[in-house]
Amino acid sequence: MKRSKQLINEMKLTFPSLSENERFARIAVSGFLSQLDPCVDELSDIKTAVSEGVTNAIVHGYRGRIGNVLLQVKIFEGGYISIKIQDKGCGIENIEKAREPLFTTAPEDDRAGLGFSIMESFMENVKVRSQKDKGTTVILERRVRSRKQLL
Repeated sequence: MKRSKQLINEMKLTFPSLSENERFARIAVSGFLSQLDPCVDELSDIKTAVSEGVTNAIVHGYRGRIGNVLLQVKIFEGGYISIKIQDKGCGIENIEKAREPLFTTAPEDDRAGLGFSIMESFMENVKVRSQKDKGTTVILERRVRSRKQLL
């Protein structure tokens, strides 16, 4: 995403790493992005990517303990969006390995290991920063076209 875009609007939420808050995160992002009048398919893709990112923070970042997840959504001119999902959990030892399809740190939970692959398939750009024992930040970026632009 081009950094020269001007910020139009943003929201920040912090919530406990409870599994039921994954749904809340999806709904919050969807509601906030509705101001862009997105196509249903695009909104569905974004919600799926957010779901994967938040689930990763809850399941892998905190590994059974409760911590906070930060969700920040920014809208820039031209319909560009940036979604940050951040935890202060255990961190990712090897980001490249974690981004490989079918890799999981929670095989006992029947996890498929497709979280990053799904995020990458629905977003234009996925950035991951992590530090062992300090947490992980995932930034999802893409352009959202309004339904009016498609007519």
